[in-house]
Amino acid sequence: MKRTPDLSTATWRKSSYSDGGDNNCIEVADGYSGLVPVRDSKVPAGPALVIAAPAWTAFIGDVRKGNL
Repeated sequence: MKRTPDLSTATWRKSSYSDGGDNNCIEVADGYSGLVPVRDSKVPAGPALVIAAPAWTAFIGDVRKGNL
């Protein structure tokens, strides 16, 4: 059974792909083996997505290539 990691002590950082303004920003947390937690910076107490690291890597690769 898969468990959701405890994110209560996560250190969040804004994605380098965010525009740097107050809108359209996501934050990611490092330090979770095999997982990448992602949340909306405007709603820090809201839910977070937990994405498998290989899927996140593929997503970022497509963003860098301009495929998304």
